[in-house]
Amino acid sequence: MVADLLAPEFEIIASVSDGRSLVDKAMQLEPDVIVTDISMPILNGIEAALELKNLGCASTIVFLSVHSSSDFVRACLFVGALGYVVKPRMATDLDHAIRETLAGRIFVSPGLEDRN
Repeated sequence: MVADLLAPEFEIIASVSDGRSLVDKAMQLEPDVIVTDISMPILNGIEAALELKNLGCASTIVFLSVHSSSDFVRACLFVGALGYVVKPRMATDLDHAIRETLAGRIFVSPGLEDRN
C-alpha cells in the first residue's frame, strides 16, 4: 500500500520486512530516502535508524507509524530521522514529508508536536 501510494511520484528501489534487512539494503543501495516503521522484527525501526546513523548512512529517514506519542516522535528524531508521519495521515502527509526531508527540513504530522 505504501509503495502504491508513492510509486506515481517516487522510484521504489527496495522493500524489506525487518530491521536487519533494512540496514543491509540501505547500505547496499544508498537510497535518497528510507520510509520505515517503528514496529519491525529483528531490529525495530529506531534501532535500525540508529545503526544506519552509526554506519554513516546518508539516506534521509521518514518514519511511518501508528504511534502518535511525542515520545516516539522524539526518539525517531534523536536517531536521525527528519520525518514522522502517523499512518492515519499517510495519504495526505507522506509525500509532503518526503519532499520536506529531502530539502533538509523536519516534517512531523500536524498535531503530533503538541502532544505529551
